[in-house]
Amino acid sequence: MQASELAELRTMYIFSPPPGQTWGLTYSALKDRLLERDPDSFIQVEDPRSEPLLGGRAMHFGITLSDEALEGVAKLDPEGIALNDGTAALAAEFSQWLRDQIVPQGQSITFNTEWGWESDVADALVPEASQDEVVEQFIAHLVATGDLD
Repeated sequence: MQASELAELRTMYIFSPPPGQTWGLTYSALKDRLLERDPDSFIQVEDPRSEPLLGGRAMHFGITLSDEALEGVAKLDPEGIALNDGTAALAAEFSQWLRDQIVPQGQSITFNTEWGWESDVADALVPEASQDEVVEQFIAHLVATGDLD
């Protein structure tokens, strides 16, 4: 597969604190940061009683990255935030926003993808690097999941 094709692949990117750590994530703090970014953001916290199979409460939200409207979901247990149907570049932009707005200073971010989970690829740290370098790491992760022919 060509590099340009890899860059356009879309999957869910999952971001979380490293094992044994926490960001102290709350739905209200995430909501506040999203509304600061865009006062018209879509935000919905679901009642776990309405979706018992999802394993508890979750917050669904909309976010615009590089002029593209995307959706995400956050959970407090296990703690993490996912970006649905993103490219490596959109996920890198989102991870930078998380680092700047959500994750406490000095804390790390790990990532995986839906494909990575399905292929038993381990979570990896998102480097504190340029967006281009993060995109390269995300693309390398997609390659590591296999079955991209």
